[in-house]
Amino acid sequence: MLQLRPLATASALAVTAVLSACATGPEPVSSVAVFDAAAFSWSTVPGNASVSGRIAYAGGGRSWTCAGSVGLTPETPWTRQRFQTLYGSTERAAIPAAIVRARSVTEASADYQGFVRSETCDGGGRFRFAGLPAGSWFLIAPVTSQGSEPVVLMRRVTTRGGQMTDVTLD
Repeated sequence: MLQLRPLATASALAVTAVLSACATGPEPVSSVAVFDAAAFSWSTVPGNASVSGRIAYAGGGRSWTCAGSVGLTPETPWTRQRFQTLYGSTERAAIPAAIVRARSVTEASADYQGFVRSETCDGGGRFRFAGLPAGSWFLIAPVTSQGSEPVVLMRRVTTRGGQMTDVTLD
């Protein structure tokens, strides 16, 4: 039978305690972005950039059309967090509208809605936003196909002064 000496046992316990303390450490701090109207102020400055786009989504081998209008939302810490939660990405997504609605985010304030731009798609699924300042934005376009649940397309775009950004939502 193996017998441990008291000193060896005490040393083993001390090492275990030190390693346990290192392994657990403090809990990670969760950062929740708070709506701040000042973070959106850049998006209200008149500019000479534009976003021109078209809907070309072909999910499930079906033909999809724009369901009316496309939204353009300024990128801020708050919208980045919101879009990550709603769409699972801050770059691009094609998600059934029912799933987007079911995901939990804080209610958008009335102030937020004042920063979101909207344009109607034409018959060919084309849209255009003009007079934009340079910056990053999120495009949101609901699309429909006969016999299918609506899908929401999301894409992050960046505008630069005096330039047109051409986007295909596919």
